[in-house]
Amino acid sequence: MSTTLTRIENPYVFEFENSNGVKCLIDAAPNIGGKDKGFRPMELLGGALAGCVAIDLVSILNKQRVDPELFKITIRSKRKEGIPSPFESIILVIEVDESIDKRKLDKNVKLVIDKYCSVAASLDNNIVLGHEII
Repeated sequence: MSTTLTRIENPYVFEFENSNGVKCLIDAAPNIGGKDKGFRPMELLGGALAGCVAIDLVSILNKQRVDPELFKITIRSKRKEGIPSPFESIILVIEVDESIDKRKLDKNVKLVIDKYCSVAASLDNNIVLGHEII
């Protein structure tokens, strides 16, 4: 994997680009000089976790011949006070079609978080990871 981070505007606006040329803007919080022109790094980390869980979960559902029309993950997180301020908890609120068996889905989500998701495996074990299914 090769990605590049380049500052494109002072003080903290960066362009993040992957080897396929896909780009994303990253910026700092306004209270330290950010300009709200991009995602903050911790937002990207939460999004990376949700994206990884989503890809693995949809893959499992498709193998079970389930293709949800509605699939949405909202990330609710809490961070520690101070510097640094890492995540204390991340809750993934997963919304899917009412027709999908919630117990089966819950089992699949736990499997993804505990076994398949590379981002979850890369996070500190002290972070409480949880989920809710709607």
